[in-house]
Amino acid sequence: MRKRVSPLWRFGAVTTALATVFAVVACGSNPGNGAAPTAAGSHHGHAGQPSAAPLPLRAGERFADLKMPEAYTPAPPEGGTDEYRCQMIDPGLTKTAFLTGTQFTPENVAVAHHAIVYAVPPGGAAAVREQDAKTPGPGWQCFGGTGVAGAEVEEGDAAWVDTWAPGATEALLDQDAGFKLEPGSLIVLQIHYNLLATDGKPAGSDRSSVRLRLTDGTPQTRELETWSLDAPTDLPCAADESGPLCDRAASIADVTTRFGQDVGEMADRQVEECNKGGAPKPGDTQTCDHEVEAPMTLFAGFGHMHMLGRAIKVELNPGRPDAKVVLDVPQFDFDKQQLLKLPSPVEVGPGDTLRVTCTHDAGLRKQLPQLSKLPPRYVVWGDGTSDEMCTGIMTVSARP
Repeated sequence: MRKRVSPLWRFGAVTTALATVFAVVACGSNPGNGAAPTAAGSHHGHAGQPSAAPLPLRAGERFADLKMPEAYTPAPPEGGTDEYRCQMIDPGLTKTAFLTGTQFTPENVAVAHHAIVYAVPPGGAAAVREQDAKTPGPGWQCFGGTGVAGAEVEEGDAAWVDTWAPGATEALLDQDAGFKLEPGSLIVLQIHYNLLATDGKPAGSDRSSVRLRLTDGTPQTRELETWSLDAPTDLPCAADESGPLCDRAASIADVTTRFGQDVGEMADRQVEECNKGGAPKPGDTQTCDHEVEAPMTLFAGFGHMHMLGRAIKVELNPGRPDAKVVLDVPQFDFDKQQLLKLPSPVEVGPGDTLRVTCTHDAGLRKQLPQLSKLPPRYVVWGDGTSDEMCTGIMTVSARP
């Protein structure tokens, strides 16, 4: 069974490297006993945090320091407070290299919500360059994806190689593994800018940078991929809240206005695919099972939600004797998101299931200065900071 378009696309990257590996088999919610953890992580208003100093180079590695060609001042459309902006950077590769570590550094941490670093192979480079050249100003707007129409990019050759969110630092695997970059490859930074802290008003320009950790690799170097496991977000308004956007359909229409039809359709698409065509199941805890279709090794995981997130977990084969938790963030903190290495690699293959579970808390809306300014809403999947996501991002490699 072929999996739907990768949820990475909805999070802001376009890759179907996993499209033949996963198939969604079940999804549900737990409105009755999905209470938030009694000890919640810090959920102060998003203010941004600078990245940590890079870890030392290891044998055979080198750094490539790249920077946005010029500064950009975020300009959210449709009167909103969010903009996704893509920037092309040429790393100047003249020979094949393996990317073993990445450190994104936002210049303007007050407006940088998260960023995705992904690599475009030589076959897709012309389409990216054309998109950049025809768009006025630095880079181009890219809600829901790269915004590049070239088939080589949209059909899956663009590889998601790193995610930065507040608190994220460079995480290095102990294994001989990396993302393969061919000569002529390009790097695209997709940066989510959010202006909630300034009520949507300009908050200065940004010229962020990224440091690549490269090595020539060996015949034994394993090629890494990024998997994304998502679940729906169907979080109703709290019992003491009311307003037009507390209606699910009205909230989806609002998301569609701010980010376009593709993003607006995501909530219903997730319900259809994960609930096997069933109706939405409103609740603070949502789950989705993903069936593994090819032998792979899991190396690390990263849980991503927005500011109403309480907890996220990825389990292997739940309910079976060989069940285990591969990613567990019981006290999610938006400002401390990071890639977590598994204690030891986990082998998966056909017949295995990976379940992602997220818990959100509508009560946090009143506690966060930025969200408290906004009208209550039925929260669904969306690209904005006031919307939500539930994504377990796994770093994997095909098993020989």
